[in-house]
Amino acid sequence: MSCTTDKALTDADELAERLRDHDDAAESPTEQTTALNKRHLEANQKFQLHVDQITEMTAVMRKAIETDKQQGCKVLEHIFQLEQENKGLREILHRSRESYVGSILSVEPNAQSYDPGVMT
Repeated sequence: MSCTTDKALTDADELAERLRDHDDAAESPTEQTTALNKRHLEANQKFQLHVDQITEMTAVMRKAIETDKQQGCKVLEHIFQLEQENKGLREILHRSRESYVGSILSVEPNAQSYDPGVMT
């Protein structure tokens, strides 16, 4: 019986040693997986930070574009108003010239046409 007990103890010791070897062998991939998961999580956090920054920059750029469009519309509106004012002033100037020429002709009934370059 001692032979079988000794054999059982030897087998148990061998199994325990193998189990320790397997535990040691499994520990390395577990550590590597843990480190890889940690790096992956950090990379995802950095990526999300970049996504958030890009999203914020996009919102700022959209606001800037909208502001530029509004300013452009205001400038175009101002140009249109100036063009209308210019037309009105030209019309007033034209009427004023016609009135002035008409008044000169009515003062000089013998004059056929007014020529500012000719002196009488």
